[in-house]
Amino acid sequence: MVRIKGGVTTRRRKKKLFRLTKGYRMGKKHLYRHATEQLDKGLQYAYRDRRRKKRDFRSLWIIRINAASRLNAMSYSQFISGLRKAKVQINRKILADLAVNDTNAFSQLVAIALEANKKEIPEA
Repeated sequence: MVRIKGGVTTRRRKKKLFRLTKGYRMGKKHLYRHATEQLDKGLQYAYRDRRRKKRDFRSLWIIRINAASRLNAMSYSQFISGLRKAKVQINRKILADLAVNDTNAFSQLVAIALEANKKEIPEA
């Protein structure tokens, strides 16, 4: 029986790996063992950070809304509470965009939230 050598298959597998590790530094892109380890770790980071990105953006939007609402003499929690009481349903992504790009519309929303908060508090 003739011996079958696996050179073609091995070369294809390694070339595929090195294509995926293109852009890594030093031996991690062209030494097979280091490349496989780093590729596995990189795929784990990518998986984790696809979920992390959503958290990071939400916190960024909250920071922007807070800064803009404080410029209008209101805290973030008071602003969000007032919008809820006024039954205004705008998500934080849109609110942050308004805070950065359309300050007039955002200040109108702050006025709506302020009115809703005043209605809720009974005056003695």
